[in-house]
This record gives sequence, C-alpha cells and structure tokens, in this order.
Amino acid sequence: MSIHGVLGEQTNYPKTYDATILYPIDRAIGRSSLALPHDALNNGADIWHGYELSWLGRNGVPQVAIVQLTIMADSPFIIESKSLKLYLNSFNFSRFDSSDDVAKTIKKDLSLCLKSDVLVHILPLNKTALPMSDIIGECIDTAIDNYQDSETICRDTLITANSEIQSQCYYSNLLRSNCPVTNQPDWGTVVIDIDGAVLDKAGLLRYILSFRNHNGFHEQCVEQIFCDLMTLFQPKALLVQAFYTRRGGLDINPYRIYGDKTPLALRLVRQ
Repeated sequence: MSIHGVLGEQTNYPKTYDATILYPIDRAIGRSSLALPHDALNNGADIWHGYELSWLGRNGVPQVAIVQLTIMADSPFIIESKSLKLYLNSFNFSRFDSSDDVAKTIKKDLSLCLKSDVLVHILPLNKTALPMSDIIGECIDTAIDNYQDSETICRDTLITANSEIQSQCYYSNLLRSNCPVTNQPDWGTVVIDIDGAVLDKAGLLRYILSFRNHNGFHEQCVEQIFCDLMTLFQPKALLVQAFYTRRGGLDINPYRIYGDKTPLALRLVRQ
C-alpha cells in the first residue's frame, strides 16, 4: 500500500506565480435544471475569503494577509475551489512591490478567467478586518426530534404553517452537501430571510437536511434553495445566504436576493 493510503495523492504546490492554474466552471451547468430563468438568479454574489495568501516583498521578506473576492452572480463562470487555493499559493515565492500589486494581479487573473469583473480586497491580519458575529434570526435546528436520511432533495417538506404574510428570518447550522469534484462534505450555515406566508419550521429543516447526500457546488446549493422557495411560495422578498465552513484556507459565502433584502456582512464562528 502507498504511504498515503486512503489520504490520496500528494498535491504539488507551485513554486512560482501561475495564473493558468485557475479553472472556471460554467454557471449554466448548475442552473440548467432549475425552474427559474437564469437572469432571476443574477441578483447576488459569491464572496470568498482566502486565509493563506502570502507573497514576497521587494526585499524577499514574506508577507501575509487575507484576500476577499467578490464574484457577481451574473458572471458566466464560477471558480473551482482547489484551483483557487493552488493559484493563491503560487504567490508564496514570488516578489511583488506591494499588496496593491498583488490585488491588481489577482483581479486581472480572475476577471479574465471568469469573464466578469471580480472585486478584490487585501485585508490586514487584525480583528477588525473580518469581525466575528452572530446571526440575528431564529435557529430552527431543534424544530424536529427525528430524521431519516434522504438520497434526494425533499421539496415536499416545504409547506406553510399559515397564510399570513410575515417577515421571517430563519437559519440552520446543519447545511451539508458534497463537493461534486472531490465528494468531500461541505458544511455551512444557511440563512433564509423571507417576506411571505409563514413557513413550517420543521418542514424547512427537513428540506435543508435533505441536501446531506446532494452533490453540488456551494453556489449551486444556494441557488437551488433560492429557486425552490421562490417557485413554491412566490414571496414578496427573499434572501438566501450561506456561510460555508473554511476548508483548505478558503471559505465561500454565496447569496441570492429577490426584492428588498440586504445580504449579511459578517463572519461566523466556524469560518
């Protein structure tokens, strides 16, 4: 048996800056099975944080920072996460004049790769750069006392408790899905801020739990939830936002919006 056993193959990290590592994935692939038209999913963004960004200054001394990337939901492509990790690590042994030069380089490369303008911010390593916060809303993780795993997404559990129109904000820390490339689990917290008929909380939680065996990229899972809620309930306004647990030095926070809603600008404890 290989010394790596079940751990798999070694990954060769680049020793020089290399933009060709970046791998785009067509957004249309994930949207092809959704009931909403593509342009109905374009109001939102995918916000990435990279915690392993490092480069060499002009004098060869290593520099470190956090990078925040904002990819708009109307971009024709999303970025594959492992390629992004390897790309950011390709900066480790390359010299740049300043953090601004690093930001400009990342912006140029990602914008070219995704055929869309990507916003890039280099953040310092202090507690004010990405402050940790709690979600203001109702956690529904105790809404059920039993559950049987499902191999498919269970939309039939999405029902209303009553028809009264209310503003509701629910969240669950139990979102889990699987990466379609590596089959590794992705964990996250999902926020559903909706103006519409009152949702049945137990049914909503069962629906979220049914993603546990689903293979889908982070962005696609958020769009699936957004699409299902929009088509089933026709709310006056809706925000679906996920805060995925950091993996490989990266976290992603996709959100999609309909109507008068504002995305949450915060970082959770698992990130």
